[in-house]
Amino acid sequence: MRDNQQQQRQQVKQKKETNTNNSNTKERRTYNGKNHYQPRRRNGVPRRKPSSVKIIPLGGLGQIGMNITAFECNNQILIVDCGLAFPDEDMLGIDLVIPDITYLKENAKKIRGLVITHGHEDHIGAIPYFEKELNVPIYATKLTMALIDNKLKEHGISGMVQKNIVSHGDKVKLGVFEVEFIKTNHSIADAAALAITTPAGVIIHTGDFKVDHTPLFGEAIDLARFAELGSKGVLALMADSTNAERQGYTLSEKNVGRRLDGIFAEHLKGRMIIATFASNVDRVQHIINSAHKYGRKVAVEGRSMVNIITTASELGYIKIPKNTLIETDEIKNYPDDQIVLITTGSQGEQMAALSRMANSTHRKVSIVPSDTIIFSSSPIPGNEKNVSKIMNELAIKGAKVVFQDTHVSGHACREELRLMYALTKPKYAIPVHGEYRHLMRHKELAVEMGIPKENVFVLSEGDVLELNKRQGKVTGKVQAGGILVDGLGVGDVGNIVLNDRKMLSQNGLIIATVTLQKHGNQILAGPDIVSRGFVYVRESESLMEGARDVVLEAVEDCMDRNITDWARIKTSIKDALSNYIWKRTKRNPMILPIITEV
Repeated sequence: MRDNQQQQRQQVKQKKETNTNNSNTKERRTYNGKNHYQPRRRNGVPRRKPSSVKIIPLGGLGQIGMNITAFECNNQILIVDCGLAFPDEDMLGIDLVIPDITYLKENAKKIRGLVITHGHEDHIGAIPYFEKELNVPIYATKLTMALIDNKLKEHGISGMVQKNIVSHGDKVKLGVFEVEFIKTNHSIADAAALAITTPAGVIIHTGDFKVDHTPLFGEAIDLARFAELGSKGVLALMADSTNAERQGYTLSEKNVGRRLDGIFAEHLKGRMIIATFASNVDRVQHIINSAHKYGRKVAVEGRSMVNIITTASELGYIKIPKNTLIETDEIKNYPDDQIVLITTGSQGEQMAALSRMANSTHRKVSIVPSDTIIFSSSPIPGNEKNVSKIMNELAIKGAKVVFQDTHVSGHACREELRLMYALTKPKYAIPVHGEYRHLMRHKELAVEMGIPKENVFVLSEGDVLELNKRQGKVTGKVQAGGILVDGLGVGDVGNIVLNDRKMLSQNGLIIATVTLQKHGNQILAGPDIVSRGFVYVRESESLMEGARDVVLEAVEDCMDRNITDWARIKTSIKDALSNYIWKRTKRNPMILPIITEV
């Protein structure tokens, strides 16, 4: 009996050993004290899950501006760009809109660096606010870094931030990420695309770009490097979508130079006032070249224009002939036909120099009929009305306004995008930088270029896109959006305050004040009615008298019912007064009851 039991135990033991050692079935491994079975491939190598990278756009999608993207892999984060957006018309009183970086603050220990593609406001404008919160090392090309440093100095934090200047072709190792800066062309010098090498594969982020074979400053875009990366394998292409609706190619910046030179030749009499983007260093160089050629002095107006030209000239990106540049105060010392004024305000900004000239509020420059005003820019979507208004005001003053063929875009059109796809041959396409319609047109183009439809991702801000060599899918969402900056306040103005401002701007304000006896049941003074932006009181005496009676009746009713809670009394005043005003005027002003006790 005992021998039979021992024989059975030996057979069970041998069977277990046989199952354990059978390499053609499963391999048992222990993790954290638990048994897990991992299948083996035929060659005996364990099957491993492919490395993945998360791409999290925190801004810059579905709008123009506020570009910022986080890349997360192996518990480490790399950030590309940190820009701002300018407020919409309904954001009354708001100065700037910056990205919500709550997710990055929650994962601050994972961040390895901030890399920047170029120096436009929609890519660097929010950096001071970002650095105050996170203090992350910055990597950017020379001109881009100089413009960033100017902003950091304005906020008093330049000395606190680690700034690393790189050149085109440099590779920077940031944790598991390796970032290569590739030469591109844009409407500002020193622009770069990024080749981001991750454990999951190479991601190319073009930044804002176009293909310019004859740039005014520096070399042409490094198409050979894009092709080389494409031959080795690119996991994903994140390309500029701004001009995805436009057919053909974007014209070279030298075309504008020839056009401006022709305008100078045609207008030899009177002043020339040229409005352009402050950051368009190449355009400014064209203007200076033509001014020097035709014997004109150049004055610069507008704080941002002065700052960028000063920085660019110090770094050698703008070359200004001797005795060409003068101060705006010196304009009066020269004949009008010897003056060129480069100014801000090409987008119709209310406080920009050109707008103040058009409104006759500029302290140094007054528009006269002999002036020629050149708009060397195209209106950003949403600014068309403001630009048209400024042009009309200048024309009313008798000035000649020129805007045809005086600008070329800095963004790639459809043929250039096709070229980028043909060179890089990405597995996945992720349209970036543009409004929703731009992103969708870009998606159509990517599919035309052979990218499977399921491999093209049109994302929204906050989406978490997870990619590996096998598949890509949106796996979650994080907090994202815009934070409003009003003066020195960051984030203290939200939808409620904006709605109040909108109501005030549309319907005005009525203030009802009343003074009550403390611990008593008597009205000592009032009610008094004050109107702001609603009606002109002297012409609406009967309406105001009726409003006083309504407020008095509402307060007395509360007193009769022994209601002493201020909140309830104010609600009664608002309800009664609102009903009265709506019946009399069909308007809905903001009503602000004020109660004091004596």
